[in-house]
Amino acid sequence: MLHAAWTEWNRTETAYAGKSTIAEQFIEQAASTPDRIALIASGQQLSYRDLDLLTNRLALHLQRLGVHAEVLVGVAMERSEMLVISLLAILKAGGAYLPLDSTYPRERLSLMMADSGIQLLLSSEKLSALLPAVAGGPTVLLVDQFLRSGSSLRAEENEPALSTDSSGHNLAYMIYTSGSTGTPKGVMIENRNVINFFTGMDRAIGREPGIWLAVTSISFDISVLELLWTLTRGFTVVLHGDERFDGFAEEVDQYNVTHLQMTPSLAQMLALNPSAFAALASLKQVLLGGEAVPVALIRRIRQVFKGEIFNMYGPRETTIWSTTYPVEEVSGFVSIGRPIANTQVFLLDEELRPVAVGEIGELYLGGDGVARGYWKRAELTVERFLMISELSPQHIYRTGDLARYLPDGNIEFLGRADYQIKLRGHRIELGEIEAVLEQLPGIRQAIVVVRDDRAGDRRLIAYLVAEWGVAEHPEGLRSTVGSRLPESMVPSAFVSLLEMPLTANGKIDRKALLKLPPPVSRARLRSSPLIAEKGSGKPGEIELTVARVCQDALGSSDVGIHENFFDLGAHSLTIAEMQARLQSELKREIAVVDFYQFPTVSSLAGHLAGINHQDQSSDRAQRRRLARQS
Repeated sequence: MLHAAWTEWNRTETAYAGKSTIAEQFIEQAASTPDRIALIASGQQLSYRDLDLLTNRLALHLQRLGVHAEVLVGVAMERSEMLVISLLAILKAGGAYLPLDSTYPRERLSLMMADSGIQLLLSSEKLSALLPAVAGGPTVLLVDQFLRSGSSLRAEENEPALSTDSSGHNLAYMIYTSGSTGTPKGVMIENRNVINFFTGMDRAIGREPGIWLAVTSISFDISVLELLWTLTRGFTVVLHGDERFDGFAEEVDQYNVTHLQMTPSLAQMLALNPSAFAALASLKQVLLGGEAVPVALIRRIRQVFKGEIFNMYGPRETTIWSTTYPVEEVSGFVSIGRPIANTQVFLLDEELRPVAVGEIGELYLGGDGVARGYWKRAELTVERFLMISELSPQHIYRTGDLARYLPDGNIEFLGRADYQIKLRGHRIELGEIEAVLEQLPGIRQAIVVVRDDRAGDRRLIAYLVAEWGVAEHPEGLRSTVGSRLPESMVPSAFVSLLEMPLTANGKIDRKALLKLPPPVSRARLRSSPLIAEKGSGKPGEIELTVARVCQDALGSSDVGIHENFFDLGAHSLTIAEMQARLQSELKREIAVVDFYQFPTVSSLAGHLAGINHQDQSSDRAQRRRLARQS
C-alpha cells in the first residue's frame, strides 16, 4: 500500500491530450503578439512576426529536404539568432533537433553523429569547418547562407502557412548525456513531455512575460526553458553570446532583464564579480538548478536580490525540471520542493516500497514528463525506466538520487546513490571517465573521485594503477583524455598508486582515496617555486601579485611562472576568483578571456603590464579550445 504522503503530495492534474506541439504553441503566440520583440541576439532584434516568418521559410525548406515527424536533425551553431531560428524551424517542420556543441572533442562529436544517424546538420559558415568529417555522415546546410540567398533576410509576407502532421507523441529533441559504460547515451524527449513541462512552469513560476537573459548552451536541456518556453509565452529573449558573464551587468541594464536561470556554480562565479553580482538587484526572478544549492549561496544572493528565487530539480530523463521550490528563508539546507504539474515523486526502499516521511529513499519520477527512453539502448532503458503497476500505470524513472519527505510535503535532496555526480552544472558518470582512462596504454586501473579539499572548489581526481612513468606525465594524460571527453570531464589531477585500497569484502575503497593527501597540481614536470624560476630575474610587482593570487586560487604555494593555469587545476570558478581578486588589487578591469589567452603567471603579468609577452607553455590552439570549453 502506498504511503499516505504520496497520495496527498502527488495529485495528478489534467492529463495531457497529446495534440499540442512546441511549434503550434509558438505559432499561436506569434499570432497574438506579432509586433513584440521576441529575440535580441548578436546586435539584431526580431519581432515575433519576423521570427515566425524566418522560421517558416527555413522549415519549408527542411520539409523539402525530407524533414518530418521522427526525423532527427543536428544543430551546431554559434549563439546567434540563427541558432533560435534553426531550433524553431526544425520543430515547425515536424522534426526533432540534436544539439552538437562545437567545443566538444571531435571524437565525441563523431560518435554522437554516427550513433544518432542524422542525415542533415544545420550549421553556419563560421562553425562548419570545426566539425568532424564522418563517413556517410550528414548533409550540412549553412543556415546563414540559406537565409541570405533570398532578396532579404526577412521572409516575404506571402510565404505559405506552415502545417505538419506531427503530434505531441513525436520526438522534439534528443540530448546526449554521460554514460557509465564509456559511451554517451541519447535521451529522447517528445513534444508532449515538453508541453507538460511548459504547463508545470506556468504554474510553478508564472507566465507573465518579461525579458529573459538566456545564458545556457543548447547542449543543456535547461536551455529549453530559456529559448522555447519563453517564446511560447511572449517573453523577449536576450541571447547572451559567449556563455560567460563578461558584459553581464551591461546587458541586464541595457535590456531591463527581469529573469535569469543558472547553475549554482555560475551563480558563485557571478558572486566573485562585484558589478555583475550587483546587477541581480534589478531582476524579478532567479532560477537555480542543475546541482545542489548551498545555503551560503542563497544568503549571498539575498544580500543584493529581493525578488523570487526558485530551486529547481530534475534529470534530463524526465524533461528538465521535475520539482520546484520557492526559496525564502533558509536554514540547514535548500529543499527541492514539490513536483510540477502531472509529475509524481516516489521515494522507495531497496524492495521498491514507499518509505515513510523522514526516511531516506531512492527518488523515482513518474508522470507526463518521463522520456521515451534512451536511443538504441533498449537494455539500459528497461533498467532505468520501470513499470511498477502498484505505483503508476506509466513508466517511472529511477534517478539514482537519495531524498526524503519533510513533514510539510517538501523534499530534501541527499545526494547520489551511485557514482554519477553533478559538477559545475554538468551531469557526469565517473565510470565514463574511468572507461576512457583504462583504454589508454599503460593504465591498468583507474578510479575517479570528486574531492572538495577547498570549500566551494570540487575537483575530479583520477587515481591510477599504471606502468612506471605513465602517471608521472599528467599533461600527456590530460591532453589525451581531453581529446575524447568534454573539458568538464577531464580530471584536475592524475595520481599514481601501486595498488587501489580495498574494503574488507574486496571492493575498491573510494572513501580511503578521499582520505589521501590532496594532489597539488596536474603538472609538476617544469614546476619550481616562483622566486627560484631559472632565468626569470627578479619578478616585478604585477608578476608577484598575479603569482600570489594564482597560488591562493589554486591552493598551491609552488607555482612556476611558466606553468599553465589549466594544467594546475584551474576551471571556470577559479578563473572567476582570480579575475575578481586581481581587479580588486590592481584597481583595473580584467577580461575573463585574458586568463585563457595568457594562461601563465608570466604571460598574464606581461599582458597586464602592457608587454608583448609570448606565452611559453601552451600553443594558441590549445588556449582557444580551453577558453571555449571551460
